[in-house]
Formats: sequence, C-alpha cells, structure tokens
Amino acid sequence: MFTGIVQATATVTDIVKKTDFQSHAVAFPDEMLSGLSLGASVAHNGCCLTVTKVDGNIVWFDLMQATLKLTNLGLLVEGDKVNLERAAKFGDEIGGHSMSGHIMCVADVVDVIDSENNRQVWIEVPANITKYVFDKGYIGIDGISLTIGEVRENRFCVNLIPETLQRTNMGWRKVGDKVNIEVDPQTQAVVDTVERVLAAKQ
Repeated sequence: MFTGIVQATATVTDIVKKTDFQSHAVAFPDEMLSGLSLGASVAHNGCCLTVTKVDGNIVWFDLMQATLKLTNLGLLVEGDKVNLERAAKFGDEIGGHSMSGHIMCVADVVDVIDSENNRQVWIEVPANITKYVFDKGYIGIDGISLTIGEVRENRFCVNLIPETLQRTNMGWRKVGDKVNIEVDPQTQAVVDTVERVLAAKQ
C-alpha cells in the first residue's frame, strides 16, 4: 500500500530493453535507502515495482509487458526523473489517501495554467474512467495523491501548491505529456458495486 505522498524525484540512470520486457535503474537519494532490500515495493510514478538489485544507491527494477503497456514507464529514457514512494508501513501517517500502486490507465495533459502561487493542470482520461472522477474526489496522478478540482465531461483539473510542484514531477509536466492514473480504490468499489446491483435488478 502507498499513501500518494511522493518522497523524492529520482533520475533513471540505466534502461535495458528486451522483447516485451525492460529493466531500469534509479539513483535513490540516501534518505530512501535505509532498510531497502531485494523484493521491496517502490512506486515509480505511482506504479508498484519490485526491487531486483541494490548496488550502492543505484536500485534496479523489472517491468513486465503489462506494466509497459498500461503505464508511462515504458516511455522513459535515461536521464528522466520519476516520482518515488516506498511502501507504507503500519503505523505510518497517511497524509494522502490509500493507493494500491496499480495503474488503471495513462491519460493526457491537455492544459496547464500557471499563476503566481498555483498551477492548474487539466487532464483528459479515457471514457471508461470518467465514472470514477468526481468534483473534490481523490485521484492518483503519477503516484501523487490529489484532490480533483473540477470535472468537465472526460476532463478534470487539479490545483497544485508550490510544495507539490517542488517535490514531484508536476512541476515540469506540460501539454502533451502522459501521466499514470489510479482512481481512488474506495470510489471504484462503490461505483462498481452500485453498477452491479442496478444491473441485477434490471
């Protein structure tokens, strides 16, 4: 489980591509290395990956075909930065909202509006995702727990404070970029349950 509170952005140092498979290495900040071992779960742009090798502060992960297809991690090149969050521990403060690290889709950044102390980012999601997107609801964008500001058909916006812009990749996201989306699991459960009940009654 993750909380959607990004702990760092870190640089992808190496990428090894094979058929329907990819490994990449990330230079971890020192403060995120304590207790990190093989098999540990770390979210990259919100996608849960498993540690396969630790070499000093260089940490390796494997990405299967499904991960490459469903997330933006297959678009990374060496030198790109990713949002990182280590798995939550029992007793940790949950500053965001509960997230699974399972990405539902990739969505497009369609507008970015900057003001003096704020950035508003508009994102367009596939039609099948819109039923989970509500005004003031939670959503995970590249692993960041955010509150939806406004919804217009299959587009929604989030409003970002300077702290979020400084700590995450949303500080440099631009129109045309693709971001990972994880809808709030509780919202998804409620919507899917209501749909099943209504379908059964019909």
